[in-house]
Amino acid sequence: MAGRIDDALTWLAGQRGAIESLLERLVAVNSFTANKAGVQAVANLVAGQLRTLGLSVELRPSARFGPHLLFSGPAEGAPVFLIGHTDTVFPPGTFEGFRREGSRAVGPGVFDMKGGIAVMLFGLVAAKRAGLLERVPVKGILVADEEVGSPESQPLIRAHAQGAACALGFESGRPGDLLVTRRKGVGSLHAEARGVAAHAGNEHDKGRNAIWSIARFIDRVQALTDYERGLTASVGLVSGGTTKNTVPAEARCDVDLRFETVEDGQRLGEAVQAIAAEAAVPGTTIELSRGGWRDPLERTQASSALAKEYGDCQRASGLGLGEAQLVGGGSDACTTGAAGIPSIDGLGPRGKGFHTLAEEVDLSTLVPKATAFLRFLARRG
Repeated sequence: MAGRIDDALTWLAGQRGAIESLLERLVAVNSFTANKAGVQAVANLVAGQLRTLGLSVELRPSARFGPHLLFSGPAEGAPVFLIGHTDTVFPPGTFEGFRREGSRAVGPGVFDMKGGIAVMLFGLVAAKRAGLLERVPVKGILVADEEVGSPESQPLIRAHAQGAACALGFESGRPGDLLVTRRKGVGSLHAEARGVAAHAGNEHDKGRNAIWSIARFIDRVQALTDYERGLTASVGLVSGGTTKNTVPAEARCDVDLRFETVEDGQRLGEAVQAIAAEAAVPGTTIELSRGGWRDPLERTQASSALAKEYGDCQRASGLGLGEAQLVGGGSDACTTGAAGIPSIDGLGPRGKGFHTLAEEVDLSTLVPKATAFLRFLARRG
């Protein structure tokens, strides 16, 4: 077995061009979350790669999004669970193409997270060459709705990952190759205020101002922010009314909540609910609806040990090691972590500018990142 692993490592060291070529093919297809056909095309490409390795693949259809891709290897036992997503944040026409510039490449999703998908796939190809896929249980999922909070795929993730020994997220790599063991939870709430319309001059007293209610709501919600505890409440979108001289009958806003623990998330949601009941001016109501909700990825002894184990594999591959500071954005590793599975994230290549028109990836890190993944599977074997 050691000889086959050495052969696989040698083979992988010469695959930078092939990994770049796969990445270019993935990035060339626009897979904005709402672009179902594009997400389908990316999922089909990845599914084809996985099937050539002898993995079982299911493309779970969705009415709202592209298909969610579930896969499983032939080995039995508590699996290493792999996490990723095929969607990006760039609508068609806003940012397109794949462009090499020396040791970096620029393109939509090249860093978040098609670079991570390419790393994961080539790590699995090398593991197949080493005979590891017959020895190490592997399962995984690439969801189609991660960039909007995984509202549909979270139950799929929990069900498919049940019984996993650990979970590895191939989201964008961090500076210094630090591994992500902590992410904030994310809550999305929508508030709708309803009042009574009236002419602002002739019958102002008969109106009930919904904008006034939503403004009171916003002011109190924003005051829930507590930086020392890692809590933020931010209203990022507000609308309402019809004309300047009409007492507005409707107003609405969207609230973004961030929190470090499950308990804090629950308390924060309850506090916003209480404000909705108290902030409405007489004659108006505020109704609150819950959108996407993702629990935080909390660091545990088991996840810290997993980070140390994977970090050793990174160091042996010429990369850095260590744990990153708390990350403000969520990912699907939050879902596996909340399910009690030791989970780490940020295993994709280095880069910068995700979610911007300057998104780029460091091409020189593709092979080392895939090599670290191969070494990890070899340890597990």
